[in-house]
Amino acid sequence: MDKLKCLSFFKCRRKENAEVAPENLHVNENDENQERGNWSKKSDYLLSMVGYAVGLGNVWRFPYLTYNNGGGAFLIPYVIMLALAGLPLFFLECSMGQFSSLGPVSVWRILPLFQGVGITMVLISLFVTIYYNVIIAYSLYYLFASFQRELPWSKCSVSWADGNCSRSPFVTHCNVSIRINEIFQANKSWVDANNLTCINGSEVYQTGQLPSEQYWNKVALQRSSGLDETGVIVWYLALCLLLAWLIVGAALCKGIKSSGKVVYFTALFPYVVLLILVIRGATLEGAAKGISYYIGAQSDFAKLKDAEVWKDAATQIFYSLSVAWGGLVALSSYNKFKNNCYSDAIVVCVTNCLTSVFAGFAIFSILGHMAHISGKEVTQVVKSGFDLAFIAYPEALAQLPGGPFWSVLFFFMLLTLGLDSQFASIETITTTIQDLFPKVMKKMRAPITLGCCLVLFFLGLICVTQAGIYWVNLIDHFCAGWGILIAAILEIIGVIWIYGGNRFIDDIEMMIGAKRWIFWLWWRTCWFVITPILLMSILIWSVIQFRRPKYGQIPYPNWGVALGWCMITFCIIWIPIMAIINIIQAKGNIFQRIATCCRPAANWGPYLEKYRGERYGNMLDSKKETNHEIPNISDSRKPE
Repeated sequence: MDKLKCLSFFKCRRKENAEVAPENLHVNENDENQERGNWSKKSDYLLSMVGYAVGLGNVWRFPYLTYNNGGGAFLIPYVIMLALAGLPLFFLECSMGQFSSLGPVSVWRILPLFQGVGITMVLISLFVTIYYNVIIAYSLYYLFASFQRELPWSKCSVSWADGNCSRSPFVTHCNVSIRINEIFQANKSWVDANNLTCINGSEVYQTGQLPSEQYWNKVALQRSSGLDETGVIVWYLALCLLLAWLIVGAALCKGIKSSGKVVYFTALFPYVVLLILVIRGATLEGAAKGISYYIGAQSDFAKLKDAEVWKDAATQIFYSLSVAWGGLVALSSYNKFKNNCYSDAIVVCVTNCLTSVFAGFAIFSILGHMAHISGKEVTQVVKSGFDLAFIAYPEALAQLPGGPFWSVLFFFMLLTLGLDSQFASIETITTTIQDLFPKVMKKMRAPITLGCCLVLFFLGLICVTQAGIYWVNLIDHFCAGWGILIAAILEIIGVIWIYGGNRFIDDIEMMIGAKRWIFWLWWRTCWFVITPILLMSILIWSVIQFRRPKYGQIPYPNWGVALGWCMITFCIIWIPIMAIINIIQAKGNIFQRIATCCRPAANWGPYLEKYRGERYGNMLDSKKETNHEIPNISDSRKPE
């Protein structure tokens, strides 16, 4: 009954016995933190972080952005934005998680007023996991479809292709002459049916749809005409989605102890495939031309004067590193307290960016070959997102000798890239549950994890209907955009401006040791000024540039757009709601209540008592059951 009294997380954090229950399979005797467990090895953590940061966007978005924004010139703003925005946020989140050994919601004991920011991160991660596993299901379907002597999209099949299916432009109309001096334009099919001949030079050509494009729309997706036409569930995609969730559930059934081993394959295998594709691509005719468009002679440094280029660089860095999703805090919370999170942040961020650049060579070398054999310019075959992964690149692979082999490699790489990111997203959700209900998670981690996967599978079924791709695009358009930016801005304002940047640096030094003032000069400059300004600029730019979502040339109905706004509103509404709840539950007049909520909760600090030192010597211990009193938020620690 005591739990029914808990209206605020900071008031109802129940104290757990420090003894390790035998059911707690995700903890072993070598763990420093016997309550939550730790990574078995440092490499488990690093590979999990690399796998989380390096995702599908590194392969299907970054190369296109580079090509579209000046080629090699784009790397200049990209690296600058990494240093000014990406790395500071990445380091901040890793430090928060490791210092407190708490997930993305509980970590906001640091600033109770902003507890809703953590809830927003988890909710957005939840929405994203729903459609992200659908993309993994697409990869699984194409992987299975590739195990054939001939790739099914290598030619226009009579069973699914229509008259527009063609790799080259075809004649739709032309001029014909039936009588002397009487010339008129007619449909080509009518001309052929009447055994007439087109007048030379009068043909009207239309660009055909590639076999891979029609296969994607007509076979893989069975795509309907729009969001209004839901259609039926595409059964083979539903089975692939179920398989994807079974893989995720099996990998996470024991938490980080199991996922930390799986990532040795899923995080490293994509690099093997990228290396193979780069070597193969370099041997193909036309590869050099593709590379020159990507990062070579075609680079246009004049584009550095364009603000859009800098905005794209900042946006790509921000989303590529997966900051403000909650996953970085969740994964880092399982580190040992004295782990060097500073060097970890540098290694993961640099690895992520180098992977993006390297992936571009694998993409553009083969697209260059495709352009060469089809007699087109590279600009005519370059795509981004779904069009690259499931149309342009499969089309190029289908024209290579041994196409099925290369297709299996490519889609298996997409599968592993997606799974790594999905592991961390689900771990974000389960870590939040563990922080709220630690005793339950000790006994039932596997059933709860599998239960989460099952519920998310059913929620994702709408995304494998004939209108599924429209749902995927809708959720991505709204949930993976402004909400994350708002959370990131409030996160850095809350931690650096309200909690205190200098106090936060003192917390970090408790983990990595004291540093000279010159070491922190760069971080202070970014945290206090540069990074918040950049994030606010991106948010304002995104609002100004907002356009109604559409898939290809198909617009979304009004109800679909309204639903998108409802989803993102549901995610961010918890920020003011939790602020109001915590203010109401505090004591004093309104100003005293707000001031109380702007101080750390009484149970904020290092999770283990041996690391608290003098600074956190009076911290309320939230692990040992001493009495039945519920700590009040008004007991928050006073500023140091």
